[in-house]
Formats: sequence, structure tokens, C-alpha cells
Amino acid sequence: MPGTNASRFEALGETRAENPMPAQARIDDQLANATIDWLIAQTLAGTTEPEIIAGLCGRLVQAGVPLLRVSSAAEVLHPMRGGQGIVWWRRDAVEQAYYPRRATPEGAEIRRRSPFDYLFENGLTRLRWRLDDADRSEAFPLFDELKAKGVTDYLAMVSKIDAQASLSAARDVAFSWAVDRPDGFVDRELALFERLAPALTFVINSIRSIAIGRTLLEIYLGTDAAALVLAGNVVRGQAERIRAAIWFSDLAGFTRMSDSTPPQAMLALLNDYAGCLSGAVHAAGGHVLKFMGDGILAIFRDQDPERACSRALDAALEALREVQHLHDKRAAAGLPGTEVKLALHFGELLYGNFGGPTRLDFTVLGPAVNEASRIVGLCGSLDRRVIVSSAFAEAAGGRRAELVSLGRYALKGVGRPQELFALDPEPLPPSAPDRHG
Repeated sequence: MPGTNASRFEALGETRAENPMPAQARIDDQLANATIDWLIAQTLAGTTEPEIIAGLCGRLVQAGVPLLRVSSAAEVLHPMRGGQGIVWWRRDAVEQAYYPRRATPEGAEIRRRSPFDYLFENGLTRLRWRLDDADRSEAFPLFDELKAKGVTDYLAMVSKIDAQASLSAARDVAFSWAVDRPDGFVDRELALFERLAPALTFVINSIRSIAIGRTLLEIYLGTDAAALVLAGNVVRGQAERIRAAIWFSDLAGFTRMSDSTPPQAMLALLNDYAGCLSGAVHAAGGHVLKFMGDGILAIFRDQDPERACSRALDAALEALREVQHLHDKRAAAGLPGTEVKLALHFGELLYGNFGGPTRLDFTVLGPAVNEASRIVGLCGSLDRRVIVSSAFAEAAGGRRAELVSLGRYALKGVGRPQELFALDPEPLPPSAPDRHG
């Protein structure tokens, strides 16, 4: 923080290393040991991090520590979030919040308000502020709020975690403790916080590592496949037979655009369209299994084939609406757009682990996937953005009335010609002037 000097604040020991509290500080061993045992037991019982923080603070308040506010914060490994924090106030419910990435204006402002970044940037692990000292209480914008609510003394702590003990490159966990006693902390309380810090760090790192692992599996595999993998479905060749609605989409003119568009602009275009399409799939209860360049493979599972097909149709209609909005947005910015080609099919699939001994993919295989890929290839010649197979139309039940026959067509590699269908009516295509057909 510009203009901030560590000498203005009360550092606890040598602040650039892990340091013991003053030797004369008396630790309440019984309270510390009981609290550490409780923290470990709650973690093993699957208690959430907010519940653990709230329970910990409640125990300490009952033991006579006049805590008014406690917080924890750490960066997280997530494509859309930069950090996660928890704040407990004595008379309020515990709150959990996710913060933007540091590089964003919002993320930079959040970090400017907090003392934690000052510790991180200066290699400090412990620092204490008396908020009844005007010079110190003005150090960070957060302190104005804390002082107004009665905080008199504030202790910030940072615990380091070795790379081998963390799933994330961001390995620091920060805590703050604040009291409203007129004289602030007593040495006994500072010693207690120091004693609890390793156990609390271990607990939070354990909970967040599990959350990071689950989240990354869901992001890279999809929620359904991630759940199956975590349930033990990890053996090569292990797969189940399922019946599902199949979504196979790609972008019109993608190869031509790739040849004439700078790579970064192409990446932005792909992300824009993938966001529209995958968002529509997820909103309708589907599961995206693969991004293949401009292609997307997804499935809709349900015991009732009609419900599976209905959700796939809902997703297709929502995708067309979202693509239209995207087209308008890109056109307004002077950016090129394209059309989406989509095939909807229904059939039997093998769903599970395929690949090499040490590198597996969790996906679907079967003739139905190949047929869907052939159907999407007819969108251009039939001048349709969505084409539906006869198997899908038959399984769609009452929503068959929303489809119109296009006739019978031969599919490459498929023995018999198939009757194909289109949406009736199909929403008008995007009309941006720079559209690639």
C-alpha cells in the first residue's frame, strides 16, 4: 500500500518469519487443545468452512475471548474467481464471499481495502493494529468500518503452506481477529490465536483443497462425469450403457474464419459462442462432454426419453436466442459473427472411461454419436441451423408437433437413409452484416 510503513504498526516479533509469541504469554492449554480437537473432528465430519468458523468463534466467545469479528481469506484455483473469504460478526450470521481476480478493477479495489495484501506484498506473517490510534486506524479503508462498529484491536495473520501440501499455486491462508474490549487483546489471547493458527490453516486448506478438486473435475469433465469419477468409476474400459438425447454442434465457416482471423480474436470468438451454447445446455439440465475446436458434444440423460428430448429442445431454442444476442453484441463492436449448426439425436451410448493406461477420457461412444456428427454436416446444404433425427423425433413425444419433416437423406457411413426434421418454425438466423455463412 503506497505510503504505508510497517514501522507505524505493531509487529508481532520478527514479522518476516514465523515467530513465536512472547514467551511470557500464558497459553490456556486446555482451551487450545480442546479447540484443536474440535476443529479436526468437525473437518472429518464434513462440516462446511463457514460453519466451522462460526462454531470456532462461538466457542472462544463462550470461553471469555471478546471477539467481535473474525475473517479468513485465500486465493482459489477457479476460472472465474480470484479468492474466497469468510467473515463472522458476533451478532450477525457468518458470510461467505467470492472475490474477483486481482487483475480486475473490482479485485484490485477489494485488496486495496484490506490489510491482508499489505502482509502478502511485504512478506509479513503477523501484524497488529490498535484502532483507537487515529494514525493506524486510517491505514486501510476497511478500518473505518471496523472502528465504527466498535473494533478496538485487530490482528492479521498469514500462514504459509508448502507446495506439496496444496492443490493450488496460491498457498497462503490469511486470518484476522478483532475485539471490542477497550484495552484490546491480552497476551493470553494472542498466544491462543498463535496456537490455533496451524490447526485452523490445516482445516481450511483441507476443506478448500477438496472443493478445488471437485470444482476442477466438474469444470473439465462436467458435473455428471465428475460425480461418476469421484464415485470410483476410474477403471479403463469401465462404461455403462445409457440411452440419451445427443447434442452435436459446430460453427459455420469455422475453417475459413480460422485462416483469416488472428489467433487471439479467434479464441475470443470461440469462447463467446461456447459460452452461449454450453450455458443453454447446462440451464436445461444437459452435460457438455467435449469441446472439439468449434464443436460441442453434449448429452441429456433421463429415465424418460421424452423428458430428455424435451430438455434438449429447450436448450436448442435458448441457444438460438442467445446466439442472436451475441451476434448483435459483436456486430455493435464491429466484430465478425457466424451461425451455429446443431444436430439433435437420440440413441444408445457407452458412457465411461476410454483411452490409454495413464490418460483417460470420460465420454460417450457409439454409432449414435457418429450419426449425430453426420447429421450436423447437412445443416449447410439443407439451409437449417437445427436438424433433428427420426429417432429423436420419435422419442420426443408431444413435442414432435414442433418439428417438420425435411425428407429422407443418406448419411455417410450409415446404412439406410434417414428421415430428418427441423424446428417448425425455426427462429430467424442472425443478420449481422459480417456473418460468415
